[in-house]
Amino acid sequence: MLNVQEVSGGYSSEAVLKDISFNVEKGELFGILGPNGSGKTTLLKMISGILPIHQGEVLIDGKRLQDYKAKQLAQVIAVLSQHSTQTFSYTVKETISLGRYAHQRGLFQSWSIADEVVVQTVMKQIGVDRFQHKNIQELSGGEQQRVFLAQALAQEPEILLLDEPTNHLDLSYQKELLDFLKQWTSEKGLTVISIFHDLNLAGLYCDRLLLLENGRINIDHIPNEVLREERIRDVYQTDIQKHPHPKVAAPQMVLLPKVKSEAVDFHLEESSLHISEEYIELTSKLPLRTMSSGVIGSGTGWHQTFVNRHVDKNYNCNDHRSEMASFLTSKGFEPSETVGMMTAVILEDVVYKEYSGDGFSIFVVVTAGVGNAIDASKSEIHSFEMVPGTINTWIFVNGELTEEAFIQSIMTATEAKVKALNDLKVIDEVTGTIATGTSTDSILIAATQMGELLEFAGTITPLGKLISKAVYQCTTEAIQKSSKRKRTC
Repeated sequence: MLNVQEVSGGYSSEAVLKDISFNVEKGELFGILGPNGSGKTTLLKMISGILPIHQGEVLIDGKRLQDYKAKQLAQVIAVLSQHSTQTFSYTVKETISLGRYAHQRGLFQSWSIADEVVVQTVMKQIGVDRFQHKNIQELSGGEQQRVFLAQALAQEPEILLLDEPTNHLDLSYQKELLDFLKQWTSEKGLTVISIFHDLNLAGLYCDRLLLLENGRINIDHIPNEVLREERIRDVYQTDIQKHPHPKVAAPQMVLLPKVKSEAVDFHLEESSLHISEEYIELTSKLPLRTMSSGVIGSGTGWHQTFVNRHVDKNYNCNDHRSEMASFLTSKGFEPSETVGMMTAVILEDVVYKEYSGDGFSIFVVVTAGVGNAIDASKSEIHSFEMVPGTINTWIFVNGELTEEAFIQSIMTATEAKVKALNDLKVIDEVTGTIATGTSTDSILIAATQMGELLEFAGTITPLGKLISKAVYQCTTEAIQKSSKRKRTC
């Protein structure tokens, strides 16, 4: 569809862009990235014919750009600039109707039924039909941007060039616009070439990305390859970190601000823990990076408060998340900042200990009972039912964990817990075999993200050794305390 061959050029005799070559296929949503001054807008203007090409060629359907007459080119390419303006006091419909100029014939440029159908269809699709008779100058910036997009689409182009199309739009309109463009590329074969300043939107919607740096191509590839941490950090000269999107297979980048530490000697220990008959609570002075399977605060995040709540063994779990959130609120805790767990274990039987390593330490809290213990290898024999958590394990790390270390910490803790159950000969009452856990065990790994960098937490790493020892000892003691209580009751 579009072939750019060794193009150089710019606004003066000195080329802003140098040796630019890439192809865009029909129906692609192609994104152009780069820091300010890298040549993004210049490239778009050269493709649209607004700026001259000093060297090289731009081919559209195999035909050179300069061989198109102005009206022919307008039937192929439509442009939506970053700062569209309307000098005349036109209505919305009149403004959009200007996009039909390239398709009108004859001396008087008569308005046809086909023109009317196209304009009405585009207005409805873009969502501006409801104020088509309003003066465009009465609209907000975001509404005006949608009108100018409708004007461009009314040209019925094969290629749509956009310069930061979401610049004036709020979140819902950004999503609507890009969802719409993505739909047109797949259903109508429209080729969209757009400049993006928002790397996350580009990664989420584009089929391919072109990254410019100082007027040259750094890379032309799929989003996952272009949006590499080291590449973006180098080109944009800023601290950034890459994460996968939680719902779709798309890369997302987050900025890493320079935050001055409020407590350099920040440390979690036994004095941070508070125990009552109703719940165990630990509140941190600063948010902790967490990974957990809590009723509230599950997954990964940042949390300051940690609650392990005692509930009756006959607790109704039908709406446990909402009920738990209400409970936390009633006790003065903010659910969005809390990891909350439930247990039927008597909280007096909790076991907690601090363990020190070389330059770091951990604080472990375990409540454990084995009333619903199961053997994971024979779990298919058990029927599924929701019951309060039994073995709840908290591991607080005074150190900085990598993503890998978070996951390995859970693996190592689980291995140590299974070993404790094995040595205590805890039996799955349904199968008569050694249990590996309970059906509703919960775990929390929380790190201060300060001090010693701990890259790994496998069983023989420094952190892994500490977690193994701590979880094994605390789980063993907690089960023994709970079992002793049952025998004396």
